Amino acid sequence: MASSPPSAVKTTFQSPLGPMTLAANDKGLVGIWFDGQKHQPDLAAWAMVKNHPALDQAKAALQAYFSGQSKDWELAIDATVGTDFQRQVWNQLRYIPAGKTASYADIAHAIGRPKAVRAVGAAIGRNPLSIVTPCHRVIGSKGALTGYAGGIERKIALLKLESAL
Repeated sequence: MASSPPSAVKTTFQSPLGPMTLAANDKGLVGIWFDGQKHQPDLAAWAMVKNHPALDQAKAALQAYFSGQSKDWELAIDATVGTDFQRQVWNQLRYIPAGKTASYADIAHAIGRPKAVRAVGAAIGRNPLSIVTPCHRVIGSKGALTGYAGGIERKIALLKLESAL
């Protein structure tokens, strides 16, 4: 898997669902993680900053999202992290509108890999841009609220915030 360049920097954001770490490089946002979520990379080597254009923009967008003012994301993103397959899955997630859900099978079909449902699930679990790339909107084929790297409680809270539950 490709990794973020060493020039990546990070900051923190206190969300209503717990602390988050945001990371960016000179091309844009590279990650948003709930602290302690599964598959969160080791960010210890990345410098903590107070101001950075992409991080400031992401904080403002997250603030608007959590306050119910906006569910649209117009952020500078560096989408070079991950394998080709992972990036294809993550890109497809951006087509799921707020207030809607899609199944893992829907995503697999949409990327032309209908038998790759488990691989799609694995890729979704490693999504580096929580909320912005809405992996929380993916559910089981029969409507079950299956796993979420940030925790099922957060998935439920995000879907309720978006009126999908």
